[in-house]
Amino acid sequence: MNEIKEANFNEGNFERANLKRSNFKEDNLKRANFIGADLIKANLKEAYFEGANLEGANLREANLKETNLERADLIRAKLDGANLEGAILRGANLEGANLKGVNLREADLNWAILRGANLLESHLVWANLTGANLEWANLIKANLQGANLRWANLEGTNLEGANLEGAKFREAHYLTFDQLSKVKTLHNTELNGDVLKSLKEKHSTLFE
Repeated sequence: MNEIKEANFNEGNFERANLKRSNFKEDNLKRANFIGADLIKANLKEAYFEGANLEGANLREANLKETNLERADLIRAKLDGANLEGAILRGANLEGANLKGVNLREADLNWAILRGANLLESHLVWANLTGANLEWANLIKANLQGANLRWANLEGTNLEGANLEGAKFREAHYLTFDQLSKVKTLHNTELNGDVLKSLKEKHSTLFE
């Protein structure tokens, strides 16, 4: 493993660099350039990536626990199997990113862009997705227990088999009866009145 601990790489250039298994724990990487970089299994825990460009970067199985990625560019990034528990992703752009099986427990995705992202079987327990753009995102079998999705854009989002127990969907946009009728559970889920009434009439078992 490459040891790069507690250093300041503010605005550094790592474009297409081979940084597999590197250690950037707690480092300052604000506005750094990681376009297309290989960061497979890298330790990025608690690092500071605010405004960094990670477009197309390979972050498979990377440790991003409690990492600050506020307003970072993660378009088409490969994050499958990564640990993003408690990560700060406010305003981050994850359009088209692969987040299959990712741990996003208690992550802050406030107003993040997740348009077309693959979140298959991802763990979003107690995550904050307030105002997030999940248009056409894949959330099949995702765990959204207790997640906050108020004001989120859910147009075309696939929620088939998703666990929505205790999730908050009030004021969410484009959330339809058809989307919710295919989920795993709606137990204690907060929904807008009209949709909630129809679902209870036709799919009462979802609320048990």
